[in-house]
Amino acid sequence: MSQHQHQENQREQLVETISDEEINDLIVYNDEVNTFDHVINTLVRICKHSAEQAEQCTLLVHYKGKCAVKKGSYVELIPLRQGIVDAGINAEIE
Repeated sequence: MSQHQHQENQREQLVETISDEEINDLIVYNDEVNTFDHVINTLVRICKHSAEQAEQCTLLVHYKGKCAVKKGSYVELIPLRQGIVDAGINAEIE
């Protein structure tokens, strides 16, 4: 196998790995403890939401009981979930 063929084969394997990577949701759950402002500010700070996006997510959490606030690979979502949980808000990766 030539060097070029080897590099091309490695590239194909990498693309397959990336495309096979499962996309998960970071879900925030409603509670009776946190204020709207706290949840909004946390989503802006941790998930880099715009104020409007964070407000919409917070309203969904309040009225629907939960909301998917971010999509990504499990590994990408771990630190975001931890930041949200550290802020006292219930969140899970699904």
